[in-house]
Amino acid sequence: MKRVYFDHSATTPVDKTVAETILEHMTEKFGNASSIHRFGREARKAVDEAREKVAALINAEPNEIFFTSGGTEGDNLALKGIAYANRKKGNHIITTAIEHHAILHTCEYLEKQGFSVTYLPVDEYGMVKVEDVAKAITDKTILISVMYANNEVGTIQPIAEIGCIAREKGIYFHTDAVQVAGNYPIDVKASKIDLLTLAGHKFHGPKGVGVLYIRRGVRIEEIQHGGGHERNMRAGTENVPGIVGLGKAAELAKNEMQEKIVRISGLRDRIIKEVMEKIPHTKLNGHPTQRMPGNANFSFHFVEGESLLLNLDLKGIAASSGSACTSGSLDPSHVLLAMGMTHEVAHGSLRITLGRGNTAEEVDYFLELLPEIVQRLRDMSPLYGASADIKITNPCSECHVHAH
Repeated sequence: MKRVYFDHSATTPVDKTVAETILEHMTEKFGNASSIHRFGREARKAVDEAREKVAALINAEPNEIFFTSGGTEGDNLALKGIAYANRKKGNHIITTAIEHHAILHTCEYLEKQGFSVTYLPVDEYGMVKVEDVAKAITDKTILISVMYANNEVGTIQPIAEIGCIAREKGIYFHTDAVQVAGNYPIDVKASKIDLLTLAGHKFHGPKGVGVLYIRRGVRIEEIQHGGGHERNMRAGTENVPGIVGLGKAAELAKNEMQEKIVRISGLRDRIIKEVMEKIPHTKLNGHPTQRMPGNANFSFHFVEGESLLLNLDLKGIAASSGSACTSGSLDPSHVLLAMGMTHEVAHGSLRITLGRGNTAEEVDYFLELLPEIVQRLRDMSPLYGASADIKITNPCSECHVHAH
């Protein structure tokens, strides 16, 4: 049976060169980067080189890169660190209703600590309006946090425009770029981003390591205490193998990005076009053009998403119905609900996320199987029999989705 992996937004396979680099720093160059002997100096040099490679990926300075355990820790450090350090200036935070739970749950925690949070709505494509961000600002606003691109529907937000507003108002701007870094160009200087979160396992690096970019001069308080690691920002012995692996993955991602975007966007466009043409009562979720190169998210009416995933898995195809972090939940996607979708339709969502290793042959296999699986599941639905009188409009169905 074929094995096809279409779930790269959940995680990516570690690049073989990256894995070799990690192994070398686990078995041969295994020193503690805080030790002053040769083993330690060797590890410190490797960490510093990784810092430079990650900085180059997002057009930052090396001393603005702080290594973490991943996206969740980075989001927590960004939000709590800014909130605690600037509470005398204000207590208001602006975010969106479609953020990852690492942001939403941290905001809920901060509300219990006396902070006020505005959760901005999004339109039917999952896009936040720049004017809504501007209107939400008060004299107590200290932070705006808007994800660079949504992890479920792939919509890319107007980050540069929001960054300009925040900079003009003297408000810190954070973006969760976990889905974007290494997969789509980022320029923290041009977009006026003050803080940015990324994770290595989203672009062929290891799990358990990430970065919080903190622009020089940003007032932030550390939330993890201990030794003076990461220039007193993040206590704890550095995960040298993970950091070095992340650095190598960043270097590879930067070198291959444009070619990868063009190729994967082409595969994505074909999936969207054929699914919309071959399967009736289907809606494309997310923005038709401003979306991540590898993301195709659909809602199939009269189909339950988990059954769809299990049927695809039986044929060797791995996909998802939303965020991997909520895969055990029976609740429909909070992202799709925020976009105005009903619970019933949101339950029938399918997220296909392509990566570097996917091929046209794998897309052929998927497109051959999906229509018959959807039809078989619909035939089992008591609601499908009444579908003849239902017309579902989809403004995206006739759109050509361009590569970025």
